[in-house]
Amino acid sequence: MMKKTIALSLMLAGAARAQIQEVTVTAQRSPSLESKTPVSMTTLTADQLNAAGIDTPGAIGARVPNVELDYATDGLRITMRGVSNADTTEKGDPSAAFLLDGTYIARPQAQNRSFYDLERVEVLRGPQGTLYGRNTTAGVVSVISKAPINRFEAWIATEIGNYNSRKVSAMVNVPVNDMLSLRAAMALNRHDSYLINGLHNGRELGKDRDDKSARLSARLKITRDATLVLRYDRSKVDDNNDSYVPDTNFYHGVASGNPVPYGSGTHARLTYGFVAPNAAIAPPVQAHSYKNTSGISADLTWDLGAATMYYLGSHRDYDHDQLANFYYRVQPALALNVRESFLGDYSQNSHELRLATNGDGPLSAQAGLYYFRETSKQLYAFRDLDLIGLPPYYVFDHGPTISTSKALFGQATYRVTDRLRATAGARATNDDKSRVGSTNFQQAEAFNPATDFKLLNDAALRTHQTTWRLGLDYDLAPATLVYGSVSTGYKAGGFNDGCREGSTQLGLGCPAALAVPAAALVYQPETVRSYEAGVKTRWWDNKASLNLAVFKYDYNNLQLSSVAIVAGAPRFVTSNAGEASVKGLEAEGQFAPTAQDRFNYAFSLLDAHYARYSPDGVHDWAGNKLDRSPSNTLMLGYERGFGALAAGISARRSASYIIAVPAQLLQYRVPSYTQTDATLRYRPRGAAWGLTARVKNIENKVHPVNIDSFGMLAPSDPRTVDLRLDYRF
Repeated sequence: MMKKTIALSLMLAGAARAQIQEVTVTAQRSPSLESKTPVSMTTLTADQLNAAGIDTPGAIGARVPNVELDYATDGLRITMRGVSNADTTEKGDPSAAFLLDGTYIARPQAQNRSFYDLERVEVLRGPQGTLYGRNTTAGVVSVISKAPINRFEAWIATEIGNYNSRKVSAMVNVPVNDMLSLRAAMALNRHDSYLINGLHNGRELGKDRDDKSARLSARLKITRDATLVLRYDRSKVDDNNDSYVPDTNFYHGVASGNPVPYGSGTHARLTYGFVAPNAAIAPPVQAHSYKNTSGISADLTWDLGAATMYYLGSHRDYDHDQLANFYYRVQPALALNVRESFLGDYSQNSHELRLATNGDGPLSAQAGLYYFRETSKQLYAFRDLDLIGLPPYYVFDHGPTISTSKALFGQATYRVTDRLRATAGARATNDDKSRVGSTNFQQAEAFNPATDFKLLNDAALRTHQTTWRLGLDYDLAPATLVYGSVSTGYKAGGFNDGCREGSTQLGLGCPAALAVPAAALVYQPETVRSYEAGVKTRWWDNKASLNLAVFKYDYNNLQLSSVAIVAGAPRFVTSNAGEASVKGLEAEGQFAPTAQDRFNYAFSLLDAHYARYSPDGVHDWAGNKLDRSPSNTLMLGYERGFGALAAGISARRSASYIIAVPAQLLQYRVPSYTQTDATLRYRPRGAAWGLTARVKNIENKVHPVNIDSFGMLAPSDPRTVDLRLDYRF
């Protein structure tokens, strides 16, 4: 009898392990099970991130349908369902919001931070304008770190790999008393450049890594009903922004305006061998990119009985010191070496006060106020453009650039029946942007009024937008949710270089001969209306899951950016693209037939194209695909457990897609590709230590991640191999 009982217990335990675990998310700004949240989203838990070796945001895209996250030299580029943004300057805004513990991180250059000691990452696809505000027309990436808990725990991990990779991360959590818990975490990451210097001149290239990050957290139980979490984080990145190769490493026919991809080995594609015609007078210098980021936040939760009050306040600073060498195409068949230096200082403050109802009544609601302000200053200096008639130094001296956003929002859900719920929400947003500065034409590094001159850059824009959401969700069965929604999204407008006639700033005027027409100086907000329906279901005794969503977008004033020659000088110009149409399908889920076997999958279909757009007023791009919008992607993964040993493999195939440079009328087709990763983990039963071996990009093939207006192409990573040892105290 005892043997039968033990056998039955083991069988039940195995069945429980075979079930797919539920994940609690906060996509709707309140805790709910992911399978019961009527939003198209993907959640990556801490275990999933560690097993896959995902330690930066740029690595998420391979695990999420209809999402591309790429780290280019100018910051993190987030593309969701074909919607992206190329303007990473101080005057631009991303199309997808990046949040760290609920705080919006405005600058893409500060978003590609190290992942360490995380609870989970939530990726919400589609406009999230009601609860998350502006600049979420594409969606939201929400990174959530682990908060202090009321027990002691600690761990340390170290990794080594090829390209001289070495990593160390650690965490310790200490309960001081019943009211206060403290948590500290850190990470160090280094590896050598993935690029090859074909000139053999001793210059170190980019696509390297050298960063240090740390976070301190405190959780204070103020009263039985009020809890305050304080966080401070700091990171220092000392890498190299010469992280590109010429586009001719991947494409023929660029000079004729028709780039055609050609086959070449990974070694050749990652080799920088360009010798510029001005190399003798403009020799490349050793590049650097020093970034410092810090932030402090206060997160208060106070249960008032009938409702809970939430307050989140944050202050963040970011500074960047860069020296880079540009492959700078000035004519279809002529590229120069151009040295660029950059200094930037950014500071942002945000506050959100929100009230959410409690209780089990038919109506649940939340409402809040939001405030955001960012102030920044930048100094760009380009050299070596003498051959195209510019003086030796071409300088952008800007600041302050000020961006302010204020919003009032609310959302309510009413339980019509025990199985049917209706949701309505709205958000009113006021945005103000302004910038003063100048474009300088200088004979030397320092401005000399006797020999140099300045052009005024002075613009301001105030916009208002109300976004809304209507939705229905229905429990078709206890483990099956169907939902549908109509929602709108909004991304703030902005301005380009130049000034309005008659304006005066910094002692500079703007006469009619130098003024920029309002239609060219200012670009309008980007808006979207989204229609979405989906189903989330689990079956076979919770051993299989499927999340399916179909969607359709109508875009107006889609913002596109690239460098164009204006008044004889290169300028970064953003314009509205008219209209775009996006529709598609996403499916993802898991399948766990036994306690030892687990499959996961993700599949997407996408049709994202311009409905009305001419990049130059002559050529018609209607029907052309939006950037980074492959017509289909497929991800398959499998993991098998062998007692203390577990082996896994994951592969992602992407159809071809386009990266366009509208100002040059160039469209680069990125051919279809497949990338496969493998993992082998060993953790003895009951042991405090574990060992993980990983191989990423087994095929060792690289493809373009980003191509800018000058012809600089950022490639993907080659094959990497690493070994991780972790120990839990």
